[in-house]
Amino acid sequence: MGRERLYLYDTTLRDGQQTQGVQFSTAEKLKIAAALDALGVDYIEGGWPGANPTDSAFFAEVGRTRAAMTAFGMTKRAGYSAENDDVLAAVMNAGTPAVCVVGKSHDFHVTTALGIGLEENVANIGASVAHLVASRREALFDAEHFFDGYKANPDYALTCLRAALEAGARWVVLCDTNGGTLPHEIGRIVSEVIASGVPGGKVGIHTHNDTEMAVAGSLAAVDAGARQVQGTLNGLGERCGNANLTALIPTLLLKEPYASRFVTGVDMEALEGLTRVSRMLDDVLNRVPLKQVAYVGASAFAHKAGLHASAILKDPTTYEHIDPALVGNRRVIPMSNQAGQSNLRRRLAEAGLEVAPGDPALARILERVKTREAEGYSYDTAQASFELLAREELGLLPEFFEVKRYRVTVERRKNKYDRMVSLSEAVVVVKVDGEKKLSVSESMDEEGNDRGPVNALSKALAKDLGSYQYLIEDMRLVDFKVRITQGGTEAVTRVIIDSEDSSGRRWATVGVSANIVDASFEALLDAVRWKLVRAGARA
Repeated sequence: MGRERLYLYDTTLRDGQQTQGVQFSTAEKLKIAAALDALGVDYIEGGWPGANPTDSAFFAEVGRTRAAMTAFGMTKRAGYSAENDDVLAAVMNAGTPAVCVVGKSHDFHVTTALGIGLEENVANIGASVAHLVASRREALFDAEHFFDGYKANPDYALTCLRAALEAGARWVVLCDTNGGTLPHEIGRIVSEVIASGVPGGKVGIHTHNDTEMAVAGSLAAVDAGARQVQGTLNGLGERCGNANLTALIPTLLLKEPYASRFVTGVDMEALEGLTRVSRMLDDVLNRVPLKQVAYVGASAFAHKAGLHASAILKDPTTYEHIDPALVGNRRVIPMSNQAGQSNLRRRLAEAGLEVAPGDPALARILERVKTREAEGYSYDTAQASFELLAREELGLLPEFFEVKRYRVTVERRKNKYDRMVSLSEAVVVVKVDGEKKLSVSESMDEEGNDRGPVNALSKALAKDLGSYQYLIEDMRLVDFKVRITQGGTEAVTRVIIDSEDSSGRRWATVGVSANIVDASFEALLDAVRWKLVRAGARA
C-alpha cells in the first residue's frame, strides 16, 4: 500500500509577516519565496495583494514557481457581490493559481465583529468561493476561529465549511486562531468534522503557538485525518507565532508513523537544506538564530556533559534522536570544565588536531580550561577561543601579529543633522610583517548614528593587517553578548562575539575582564586569529 500525500502550506510571507517587529521588503520576500520553493513546500502564501504596496509588488514580480503561489484575502463584504467587491478583486488581480479567503466560522464573531446575520455570512462564504472557482482558481477557505466556534456551536461551524465545499473549495482549513486549543481537543474535533461528512483529503490545519503546542496540535490533526498542514519558517506569526515548519517537516519525514504513512513535496535531499533555510530567514530578519530550537538550532545536537559526550563518541544514537546531517545541522561537543579527555580529544579532532591518548598536553589543556572558566570564561559557547587555547598549549598557534597598544575614546559632537550624538573612535597599533601599523576608525554610520566602541575597535583592528589583510576582509561581527559574571565592586564582564564570513561560516569567541572594552577586544582578537588559522595563514 502506497503512502498518502500530505500537503505543506507555508504562510511565512503573510502570517509570518504579522510577527511584531517583522516587515519584509519585496526583495526579501522574493528571496524567501525562492528558498521555500527549492525546499519543496506545496503552497506559498505570498501575502494580501492590495493590503499594502510590498505585497502587491511581490505578486507583480514573483516568477513561475513549482509551488502553488497563493494570494490571501477575505470573503466578500456584506452588501457587495463577489464580482463587485474591490477588496476581493485586488486579491484576484494578483493572478495566482491559488487563492485563500478567510471567513468567520464562529457565530459570536459573525454577530459581534461583522455585525451581520449568520445566514448572510454563510452566503458570503459560498459566493466568494464560487467566484474563485468560476475564475479557474484553486480555492481555499480559512475557517477563522473554527475550534472555538465548533465548541460553541458545532452545527454552525460545520455549515460554514459545507458552504465552501459546495461552492467548490479544494481545501477547508480549520484555524485555531487564538492558539488556545489543546492537541487532544484538535484531534477530537478534526475527527468529528470528518465523521460528519467533510472529506479528510480536503481538510487543512492552521495552528498558533500560544500554548507552545502548535506543532503538537498540527500532528494531532494529521493523526485525525487532515491532509494539509499550514505553518511558517522558524515559527513566525502573530503573538507567539504559528506552527514551526522547521520542526514539523523533519518530524513528518523522519518520525513514525508519519515517515511510513505520508509523502510530502519535501524529499530527503531538500531536507538537508533545512538548517540553511532557517538561518537564511534569521539573516534576512537581522536577528541571531535561537540556538535551542529543535532540529535546526546550533545547540540541537550539542553535548556538554562529560557522560553524554563520552557516550556520543561510542555511538551517537545514545544521545541523538536523529543524525544531524539529515537536516543540514552538525554535532557539537563543546569544551567546558565538565569535559573529560575523551571529549577533549574528539573536540580537538574536529578542529583538525590529532592528539594521542595520554599526551601530557591533554591534561594541561583541561586544567587551563577549568582555571579560565573559574575566572569567568565560557568555552562551551565560544568554540573558536577554545581551539586557539588548545593550539597555543600544543605549540601550534602562529604569532601572525602583535598588538602593541589600543585606545578607545567616546565624545559628544554634532552630526550632519545638527544633532548632538556620541562618537566612538578607536586607535589600534599592531606589529605585522616586521613593521608597526597604526589604524584609526570611527563608529559613526552613514546616517550619523554611533555604533559604539566595540564597532570602532573591530573596524580599527581589521583595517590594516599587512599581508594578512585579504584573508579577513569578508569577516563581519554578527552578534555581541555581554554578561556580568559576578556582582559588586569586583564585577567581571564576559563578552561573547559571533563572527561570520562570506562562506556563511560562523564562529564564537570569548573575552573576560573587569573592563568591558578589554573583554571585547580580547574576543575580537581571537576572532581574527581563528579566521587566519582556518584560512591557512602562516607566520
